[in-house]
Amino acid sequence: MPIREEFQSPLLNDAGLAHALELAEEFSRLLDKVEELTKCSLGAHPAPNGREVALVRTHLQDASAWAKRALAKHPAFQAR
Repeated sequence: MPIREEFQSPLLNDAGLAHALELAEEFSRLLDKVEELTKCSLGAHPAPNGREVALVRTHLQDASAWAKRALAKHPAFQAR
């Protein structure tokens, strides 16, 4: 069965992988900063803003996935 274009995931070349790693590091840094500034703890003693920070985490995960997909769709970053 053929895979529809919107569900294909081209493999990344070395440059694409380097960019994907850089994006992951930046998203990680941003989430760390949000948690630091809001003093959020989602462990045994959640902060009052725990739900909001959880939403930030979810949306950053979404944004990261879309950014990585954008890399995969760029011809310059696709493995040949």
